Amino acid sequence: MTIHADPDERATAAVSEVEADQERARRWGVPTSVLRFPLFDAVHHRDFRYLWLGQSCTSMAMWMDQVARSWLLYELTSSAWQLGLLQGLQALPMLLLSPVAGTAADRYDRKLQIMAVQILDAVMYAILAALIITGQIQPWHVYVSAVFHSIVSTFHQPARAAMVSDAVPPRDLTNAIALTSVSFNVSRSAGPALAGMLIALVSTAACYTVEGLLYLAATLVTIPLPARLRFPDRASVRQSRAHSFASNIVEGWRFSWRNDTVRSALLVVTSAALFILPFAALLPVFARDILGVGAPGQGLLLTAMGVGAFCSSVVVAALGDRLPRGMIMLGGVVLYGLTVILFAHSTLFALSIALMVVAGLFHVTTHTLTQIVVQAYTPPEFRGRTMAILQQTHVVQMGGGLVLGGVAALLGAPMAITVMATIGTLVAVAIFATVPEARRIH
Repeated sequence: MTIHADPDERATAAVSEVEADQERARRWGVPTSVLRFPLFDAVHHRDFRYLWLGQSCTSMAMWMDQVARSWLLYELTSSAWQLGLLQGLQALPMLLLSPVAGTAADRYDRKLQIMAVQILDAVMYAILAALIITGQIQPWHVYVSAVFHSIVSTFHQPARAAMVSDAVPPRDLTNAIALTSVSFNVSRSAGPALAGMLIALVSTAACYTVEGLLYLAATLVTIPLPARLRFPDRASVRQSRAHSFASNIVEGWRFSWRNDTVRSALLVVTSAALFILPFAALLPVFARDILGVGAPGQGLLLTAMGVGAFCSSVVVAALGDRLPRGMIMLGGVVLYGLTVILFAHSTLFALSIALMVVAGLFHVTTHTLTQIVVQAYTPPEFRGRTMAILQQTHVVQMGGGLVLGGVAALLGAPMAITVMATIGTLVAVAIFATVPEARRIH
Protein backbone atom coordinates (compact mmCIF):
# COMPACT_ATOMS: atom_id res chain seq x y z
CA MET A 1 0.00 0.00 0.00
CA THR A 2 1.34 3.44 -0.98
CA ILE A 3 1.12 6.13 1.68
CA HIS A 4 0.82 9.65 0.30
CA ALA A 5 2.09 12.55 2.35
CA ASP A 6 -0.45 15.08 3.53
CA PRO A 7 -0.38 18.28 1.39
CA ASP A 8 0.19 20.38 4.50
CA GLU A 9 3.18 18.20 5.44
CA ARG A 10 4.66 18.56 1.95
CA ALA A 11 4.19 22.32 2.10
CA THR A 12 5.85 22.45 5.53
CA ALA A 13 8.79 20.39 4.25
CA ALA A 14 9.18 22.68 1.24
CA VAL A 15 9.15 25.75 3.46
CA SER A 16 11.74 24.15 5.77
CA GLU A 17 14.01 23.39 2.80
CA VAL A 18 13.75 26.98 1.56
CA GLU A 19 14.50 28.32 5.04
CA ALA A 20 17.49 26.00 5.33
CA ASP A 21 18.85 27.26 1.99
CA GLN A 22 18.33 30.85 3.11
CA GLU A 23 20.23 30.17 6.33
CA ARG A 24 23.11 28.54 4.42
CA ALA A 25 23.23 31.44 1.98
CA ARG A 26 23.36 33.94 4.84
CA ARG A 27 26.09 31.99 6.64
CA TRP A 28 28.21 31.48 3.50
CA GLY A 29 27.63 34.97 2.08
CA VAL A 30 26.18 33.85 -1.29
CA PRO A 31 22.79 34.52 -2.93
CA THR A 32 20.10 31.95 -2.17
CA SER A 33 19.56 31.44 -5.92
CA VAL A 34 23.12 30.12 -6.21
CA LEU A 35 22.49 27.29 -3.74
CA ARG A 36 19.23 26.39 -5.48
CA PHE A 37 21.11 25.83 -8.76
CA PRO A 38 21.37 22.06 -9.48
CA LEU A 39 25.16 22.30 -9.62
CA PHE A 40 25.22 22.61 -5.81
CA ASP A 41 22.68 19.94 -4.80
CA ALA A 42 25.22 17.81 -2.91
CA VAL A 43 26.64 20.84 -1.06
CA HIS A 44 23.42 21.03 0.94
CA HIS A 45 24.52 17.93 2.85
CA ARG A 46 26.81 18.76 5.78
CA ASP A 47 28.84 15.55 5.68
CA PHE A 48 29.57 15.92 1.98
CA ARG A 49 30.70 19.53 2.50
CA TYR A 50 33.38 18.34 4.93
CA LEU A 51 34.47 15.55 2.59
CA TRP A 52 34.54 17.94 -0.36
CA LEU A 53 36.62 20.52 1.50
CA GLY A 54 39.06 17.83 2.59
CA GLN A 55 39.31 16.48 -0.95
CA SER A 56 39.91 20.00 -2.27
CA CYS A 57 42.81 20.50 0.15
CA THR A 58 44.47 17.15 -0.60
CA SER A 59 44.01 17.56 -4.37
CA MET A 60 45.66 20.97 -4.27
CA ALA A 61 48.58 19.58 -2.27
CA MET A 62 48.92 16.61 -4.62
CA TRP A 63 49.13 18.76 -7.76
CA MET A 64 51.57 21.13 -6.04
CA ASP A 65 53.69 18.11 -5.17
CA GLN A 66 53.83 17.05 -8.83
CA VAL A 67 55.81 20.23 -9.54
CA ALA A 68 57.77 20.54 -6.28
CA ARG A 69 59.08 16.97 -6.16
CA SER A 70 60.25 16.89 -9.78
CA TRP A 71 61.82 20.33 -9.50
CA LEU A 72 63.62 19.43 -6.27
CA LEU A 73 65.03 16.18 -7.69
CA TYR A 74 66.17 17.90 -10.87
CA GLU A 75 67.86 20.63 -8.79
CA LEU A 76 69.72 17.96 -6.85
CA THR A 77 70.67 15.64 -9.72
CA SER A 78 70.24 17.46 -13.07
CA SER A 79 69.20 14.02 -14.37
CA ALA A 80 66.20 13.50 -16.66
CA TRP A 81 66.67 9.74 -16.22
CA GLN A 82 66.11 10.05 -12.47
CA LEU A 83 62.90 11.97 -13.10
CA GLY A 84 61.61 8.99 -15.05
CA LEU A 85 62.78 6.60 -12.35
CA LEU A 86 60.88 8.64 -9.76
CA GLN A 87 57.63 8.24 -11.72
CA GLY A 88 58.14 4.50 -12.00
CA LEU A 89 58.78 4.06 -8.28
CA GLN A 90 55.61 6.00 -7.44
CA ALA A 91 53.54 3.63 -9.60
CA LEU A 92 54.64 0.47 -7.77
CA PRO A 93 52.68 0.96 -4.50
CA MET A 94 49.47 1.59 -6.41
CA LEU A 95 50.00 -1.55 -8.48
CA LEU A 96 50.80 -3.77 -5.50
CA LEU A 97 48.74 -2.29 -2.68
CA SER A 98 45.45 -1.12 -4.24
CA PRO A 99 43.65 -4.45 -3.52
CA VAL A 100 44.89 -4.29 0.09
CA ALA A 101 43.79 -0.66 0.45
CA GLY A 102 40.32 -1.31 -0.93
CA THR A 103 39.79 -4.29 1.36
CA ALA A 104 40.99 -2.28 4.36
CA ALA A 105 38.40 0.41 3.52
CA ASP A 106 35.65 -2.24 3.65
CA ARG A 107 36.90 -3.93 6.86
CA TYR A 108 38.15 -1.10 9.04
CA ASP A 109 37.41 2.47 10.09
CA ARG A 110 37.42 4.63 6.94
CA LYS A 111 37.56 7.93 8.79
CA LEU A 112 40.55 6.75 10.82
CA GLN A 113 42.34 5.69 7.63
CA ILE A 114 41.81 9.09 6.02
CA MET A 115 42.96 10.99 9.09
CA ALA A 116 46.04 8.79 9.55
CA VAL A 117 47.06 9.26 5.91
CA GLN A 118 46.61 13.03 6.05
CA ILE A 119 48.57 13.39 9.28
CA LEU A 120 51.41 11.20 7.94
CA ASP A 121 51.59 13.27 4.75
CA ALA A 122 51.59 16.54 6.72
CA VAL A 123 54.48 15.29 8.88
CA MET A 124 56.41 14.07 5.83
CA TYR A 125 56.12 17.44 4.08
CA ALA A 126 57.21 19.24 7.25
CA ILE A 127 60.31 17.01 7.41
CA LEU A 128 61.13 17.70 3.75
CA ALA A 129 60.76 21.46 4.30
CA ALA A 130 63.08 21.28 7.33
CA LEU A 131 65.68 19.26 5.37
CA ILE A 132 65.65 21.83 2.56
CA ILE A 133 65.90 24.80 4.94
CA THR A 134 68.82 23.25 6.82
CA GLY A 135 70.61 22.23 3.63
CA GLN A 136 70.51 18.52 4.52
CA ILE A 137 68.26 17.39 1.65
CA GLN A 138 69.60 14.52 -0.47
CA PRO A 139 68.16 12.75 -3.56
CA TRP A 140 67.37 9.65 -1.54
CA HIS A 141 65.10 11.74 0.70
CA VAL A 142 63.09 12.65 -2.40
CA TYR A 143 62.81 9.00 -3.46
CA VAL A 144 61.80 7.77 -0.02
CA SER A 145 59.20 10.52 0.42
CA ALA A 146 57.78 9.83 -3.05
CA VAL A 147 57.30 6.13 -2.35
CA PHE A 148 55.91 6.88 1.12
CA HIS A 149 53.41 9.36 -0.31
CA SER A 150 52.38 6.89 -3.00
CA ILE A 151 51.75 4.20 -0.37
CA VAL A 152 49.58 6.35 1.88
CA SER A 153 47.72 7.86 -1.09
CA THR A 154 46.86 4.36 -2.28
CA PHE A 155 45.07 3.81 1.05
CA HIS A 156 43.52 7.28 1.03
CA GLN A 157 41.41 7.34 -2.12
CA PRO A 158 39.30 4.14 -1.76
CA ALA A 159 38.33 5.07 1.81
CA ARG A 160 37.41 8.66 0.89
CA ALA A 161 35.51 7.68 -2.26
CA ALA A 162 33.51 5.06 -0.36
CA MET A 163 32.49 7.65 2.24
CA VAL A 164 31.15 10.04 -0.42
CA SER A 165 28.46 7.54 -1.41
CA ASP A 166 27.24 7.34 2.19
CA ALA A 167 27.35 11.12 2.74
CA VAL A 168 24.57 11.95 0.27
CA PRO A 169 21.25 10.33 -0.70
CA PRO A 170 21.28 8.31 -3.94
CA ARG A 171 19.57 11.12 -5.86
CA ASP A 172 22.56 13.42 -5.24
CA LEU A 173 25.38 10.89 -5.80
CA THR A 174 26.02 11.93 -9.41
CA ASN A 175 26.24 15.57 -8.36
CA ALA A 176 28.53 14.77 -5.41
CA ILE A 177 31.04 12.81 -7.50
CA ALA A 178 30.96 15.42 -10.28
CA LEU A 179 31.59 18.22 -7.77
CA THR A 180 34.56 16.24 -6.49
CA SER A 181 35.78 16.10 -10.09
CA VAL A 182 35.29 19.88 -10.41
CA SER A 183 37.47 20.40 -7.34
CA PHE A 184 40.10 18.01 -8.69
CA ASN A 185 40.29 19.79 -12.04
CA VAL A 186 40.45 23.24 -10.47
CA SER A 187 43.35 21.96 -8.37
CA ARG A 188 44.99 20.52 -11.49
CA SER A 189 45.15 24.03 -12.94
CA ALA A 190 45.78 26.05 -9.79
CA GLY A 191 48.11 23.68 -7.89
CA PRO A 192 51.05 23.63 -10.32
CA ALA A 193 50.76 27.39 -10.83
CA LEU A 194 50.84 28.04 -7.08
CA ALA A 195 53.76 25.66 -6.63
CA GLY A 196 55.74 27.33 -9.40
CA MET A 197 55.09 30.77 -7.92
CA LEU A 198 56.19 29.69 -4.43
CA ILE A 199 59.35 28.06 -5.76
CA ALA A 200 60.22 31.12 -7.87
CA LEU A 201 59.47 33.73 -5.17
CA VAL A 202 60.54 31.86 -2.01
CA SER A 203 61.87 28.30 -2.25
CA THR A 204 60.89 24.66 -2.61
CA ALA A 205 60.70 24.53 1.19
CA ALA A 206 57.86 27.08 1.11
CA CYS A 207 55.98 24.88 -1.33
CA TYR A 208 56.30 21.84 0.93
CA THR A 209 55.26 23.93 3.94
CA VAL A 210 52.03 24.93 2.19
CA GLU A 211 51.40 21.31 1.19
CA GLY A 212 51.77 20.23 4.82
CA LEU A 213 49.35 22.95 5.94
CA LEU A 214 46.82 21.82 3.32
CA TYR A 215 46.95 18.25 4.68
CA LEU A 216 46.55 19.62 8.19
CA ALA A 217 43.48 21.59 7.07
CA ALA A 218 42.08 18.43 5.45
CA THR A 219 42.50 16.62 8.77
CA LEU A 220 40.66 19.35 10.66
CA VAL A 221 37.61 19.17 8.36
CA THR A 222 37.63 15.36 8.59
CA ILE A 223 37.24 15.38 12.39
CA PRO A 224 33.52 16.40 12.40
CA LEU A 225 32.49 13.52 10.11
CA PRO A 226 29.93 11.35 11.95
CA ALA A 227 30.31 7.76 13.10
CA ARG A 228 27.85 6.48 10.48
CA LEU A 229 30.44 7.10 7.73
CA ARG A 230 33.19 5.12 9.45
CA PHE A 231 32.01 1.66 8.32
CA PRO A 232 29.67 0.38 5.55
CA ASP A 233 27.53 -1.17 8.31
CA ARG A 234 28.32 -3.27 11.34
CA ALA A 235 26.85 -6.49 9.94
CA SER A 236 28.90 -6.40 6.74
CA VAL A 237 32.06 -5.55 8.69
CA ARG A 238 31.53 -8.56 10.95
CA GLN A 239 30.91 -10.73 7.90
CA SER A 240 34.10 -9.49 6.21
CA ARG A 241 36.19 -10.02 9.31
CA ALA A 242 34.87 -13.56 9.63
CA HIS A 243 36.97 -14.38 6.56
CA SER A 244 40.64 -13.84 5.84
CA PHE A 245 41.96 -10.63 4.37
CA ALA A 246 43.01 -12.47 1.20
CA SER A 247 39.57 -13.98 0.72
CA ASN A 248 38.06 -10.48 1.06
CA ILE A 249 40.33 -9.27 -1.75
CA VAL A 250 39.26 -12.16 -3.99
CA GLU A 251 35.63 -11.55 -3.07
CA GLY A 252 35.93 -7.92 -4.22
CA TRP A 253 37.40 -8.94 -7.58
CA ARG A 254 34.71 -11.61 -7.97
CA PHE A 255 31.93 -9.09 -7.29
CA SER A 256 33.36 -6.58 -9.77
CA TRP A 257 33.52 -9.23 -12.48
CA ARG A 258 30.12 -10.81 -11.84
CA ASN A 259 28.18 -7.55 -11.58
CA ASP A 260 27.35 -6.77 -15.21
CA THR A 261 27.09 -3.00 -14.74
CA VAL A 262 30.26 -2.58 -12.71
CA ARG A 263 32.21 -4.86 -15.06
CA SER A 264 31.01 -2.94 -18.11
CA ALA A 265 31.98 0.43 -16.62
CA LEU A 266 35.43 -0.87 -15.65
CA LEU A 267 35.98 -2.27 -19.15
CA VAL A 268 35.14 1.10 -20.69
CA VAL A 269 37.50 3.12 -18.50
CA THR A 270 40.29 0.52 -18.71
CA SER A 271 40.26 0.51 -22.51
CA ALA A 272 40.54 4.31 -22.52
CA ALA A 273 43.32 4.25 -19.91
CA LEU A 274 45.36 1.68 -21.85
CA PHE A 275 45.03 2.94 -25.42
CA ILE A 276 43.99 6.63 -25.44
CA LEU A 277 45.01 8.43 -22.25
CA PRO A 278 48.77 7.75 -22.65
CA PHE A 279 48.95 10.16 -25.61
CA ALA A 280 49.65 12.99 -23.13
CA ALA A 281 53.05 11.44 -22.38
CA LEU A 282 54.21 12.44 -25.88
CA LEU A 283 53.13 16.08 -25.63
CA PRO A 284 56.77 17.29 -25.38
CA VAL A 285 57.40 15.76 -28.82
CA PHE A 286 54.49 17.66 -30.35
CA ALA A 287 55.31 20.91 -28.55
CA ARG A 288 58.96 20.97 -29.59
CA ASP A 289 59.26 19.03 -32.85
CA ILE A 290 55.86 19.27 -34.57
CA LEU A 291 54.18 22.47 -33.39
CA GLY A 292 57.42 24.32 -32.59
CA VAL A 293 56.05 26.02 -29.46
CA GLY A 294 58.47 24.68 -26.84
CA ALA A 295 57.83 24.23 -23.13
CA PRO A 296 55.47 27.23 -22.82
CA GLY A 297 53.35 25.75 -25.60
CA GLN A 298 53.28 22.40 -23.85
CA GLY A 299 52.00 24.15 -20.74
CA LEU A 300 49.24 25.79 -22.77
CA LEU A 301 48.25 22.42 -24.25
CA LEU A 302 47.89 20.94 -20.76
CA THR A 303 45.99 24.00 -19.59
CA ALA A 304 43.60 23.65 -22.53
CA MET A 305 42.93 20.04 -21.58
CA GLY A 306 42.31 21.18 -18.01
CA VAL A 307 39.78 23.75 -19.24
CA GLY A 308 37.87 21.05 -21.08
CA ALA A 309 38.02 18.78 -18.04
CA PHE A 310 36.66 21.53 -15.79
CA CYS A 311 33.78 22.32 -18.16
CA SER A 312 32.90 18.64 -18.39
CA SER A 313 32.84 18.29 -14.60
CA VAL A 314 30.49 21.27 -14.27
CA VAL A 315 28.11 19.88 -16.90
CA VAL A 316 27.95 16.47 -15.23
CA ALA A 317 27.42 18.08 -11.81
CA ALA A 318 24.60 20.29 -13.10
CA LEU A 319 22.72 17.65 -15.11
CA GLY A 320 22.99 14.92 -12.48
CA ASP A 321 21.00 11.75 -13.05
CA ARG A 322 19.34 13.03 -16.21
CA LEU A 323 22.29 11.75 -18.23
CA PRO A 324 22.10 8.34 -20.00
CA ARG A 325 25.32 7.22 -18.39
CA GLY A 326 26.11 4.13 -20.43
CA MET A 327 25.63 5.74 -23.83
CA ILE A 328 27.62 8.83 -22.82
CA MET A 329 30.46 6.75 -21.38
CA LEU A 330 30.81 4.72 -24.56
CA GLY A 331 30.24 7.69 -26.85
CA GLY A 332 32.72 9.72 -24.83
CA VAL A 333 35.49 7.14 -25.33
CA VAL A 334 34.80 6.94 -29.08
CA LEU A 335 34.85 10.74 -29.47
CA TYR A 336 37.87 10.98 -27.20
CA GLY A 337 39.76 8.54 -29.40
CA LEU A 338 38.79 10.36 -32.61
CA THR A 339 39.81 13.70 -31.10
CA VAL A 340 43.22 12.34 -30.12
CA ILE A 341 43.72 10.97 -33.66
CA LEU A 342 42.98 14.43 -35.07
CA PHE A 343 45.39 15.97 -32.56
CA ALA A 344 48.14 13.57 -33.65
CA HIS A 345 47.95 14.93 -37.20
CA SER A 346 47.49 18.63 -36.40
CA THR A 347 50.34 20.94 -37.34
CA LEU A 348 48.51 24.14 -36.31
CA PHE A 349 48.95 25.22 -32.70
CA ALA A 350 45.54 26.91 -32.48
CA LEU A 351 43.82 23.77 -33.78
CA SER A 352 45.80 21.62 -31.36
CA ILE A 353 44.72 23.83 -28.46
CA ALA A 354 41.07 23.47 -29.48
CA LEU A 355 41.42 19.69 -29.81
CA MET A 356 42.99 19.47 -26.33
CA VAL A 357 39.96 21.27 -24.89
CA VAL A 358 37.68 18.74 -26.58
CA ALA A 359 39.87 15.82 -25.43
CA GLY A 360 39.68 17.04 -21.82
CA LEU A 361 35.91 17.34 -22.15
CA PHE A 362 35.38 13.75 -23.33
CA HIS A 363 38.00 12.22 -21.02
CA VAL A 364 36.55 13.62 -17.81
CA THR A 365 32.96 12.97 -18.87
CA THR A 366 33.79 9.29 -19.33
CA HIS A 367 35.91 8.96 -16.19
CA THR A 368 33.48 10.84 -13.92
CA LEU A 369 30.47 8.87 -15.13
CA THR A 370 32.42 5.64 -14.62
CA GLN A 371 33.07 6.57 -11.00
CA ILE A 372 29.38 7.38 -10.57
CA VAL A 373 28.26 4.08 -12.07
CA VAL A 374 30.73 1.99 -10.07
CA GLN A 375 29.71 3.61 -6.79
CA ALA A 376 25.98 3.68 -7.53
CA TYR A 377 25.83 -0.02 -8.47
CA THR A 378 28.13 -1.28 -5.72
CA PRO A 379 26.74 -2.20 -2.28
CA PRO A 380 28.38 -0.28 0.61
CA GLU A 381 30.27 -3.36 1.84
CA PHE A 382 32.13 -3.67 -1.51
CA ARG A 383 32.64 0.00 -2.32
CA GLY A 384 36.21 0.30 -1.05
CA ARG A 385 37.32 -2.69 -3.10
CA THR A 386 35.65 -1.60 -6.34
CA MET A 387 37.11 1.91 -6.00
CA ALA A 388 40.55 0.34 -5.48
CA ILE A 389 40.12 -1.59 -8.73
CA LEU A 390 39.13 1.65 -10.47
CA GLN A 391 42.22 3.28 -8.95
CA GLN A 392 44.42 0.72 -10.68
CA THR A 393 43.47 2.12 -14.07
CA HIS A 394 46.21 4.69 -13.36
CA VAL A 395 48.71 1.83 -13.45
CA VAL A 396 47.12 0.59 -16.68
CA GLN A 397 47.67 4.08 -18.11
CA MET A 398 51.35 3.96 -17.19
CA GLY A 399 51.66 0.57 -18.90
CA GLY A 400 49.99 2.03 -21.97
CA GLY A 401 52.51 4.86 -21.88
CA LEU A 402 55.38 2.35 -22.03
CA VAL A 403 53.80 0.60 -25.02
CA LEU A 404 53.16 3.94 -26.72
CA GLY A 405 56.78 4.97 -26.22
CA GLY A 406 57.99 1.76 -27.83
CA VAL A 407 55.65 2.14 -30.81
CA ALA A 408 56.68 5.80 -31.18
CA ALA A 409 60.33 4.76 -31.38
CA LEU A 410 59.44 2.60 -34.38
CA LEU A 411 56.75 4.62 -36.16
CA GLY A 412 57.07 8.16 -34.83
CA ALA A 413 54.82 9.94 -32.33
CA PRO A 414 51.88 10.86 -34.63
CA MET A 415 51.51 7.36 -36.06
CA ALA A 416 51.96 5.71 -32.64
CA ILE A 417 49.17 7.80 -31.15
CA THR A 418 46.99 7.11 -34.19
CA VAL A 419 47.46 3.34 -33.86
CA MET A 420 46.82 3.28 -30.10
CA ALA A 421 43.83 5.65 -30.20
CA THR A 422 42.30 3.72 -33.10
CA ILE A 423 42.52 0.49 -31.11
CA GLY A 424 40.93 2.21 -28.08
CA THR A 425 38.12 3.58 -30.22
CA LEU A 426 37.44 0.20 -31.81
CA VAL A 427 37.41 -1.48 -28.38
CA ALA A 428 34.74 1.00 -27.22
CA VAL A 429 32.69 0.28 -30.37
CA ALA A 430 33.08 -3.46 -29.71
CA ILE A 431 31.86 -3.03 -26.13
CA PHE A 432 28.88 -1.08 -27.45
CA ALA A 433 28.06 -3.84 -29.94
CA THR A 434 28.64 -6.89 -27.74
CA VAL A 435 27.88 -5.77 -24.18
CA PRO A 436 24.24 -4.63 -24.02
CA GLU A 437 24.54 -4.05 -20.27
CA ALA A 438 26.92 -1.16 -20.98
CA ARG A 439 24.43 0.55 -23.29
CA ARG A 440 21.62 0.22 -20.78
CA ILE A 441 23.40 1.81 -17.79
CA HIS A 442 21.40 4.72 -16.36
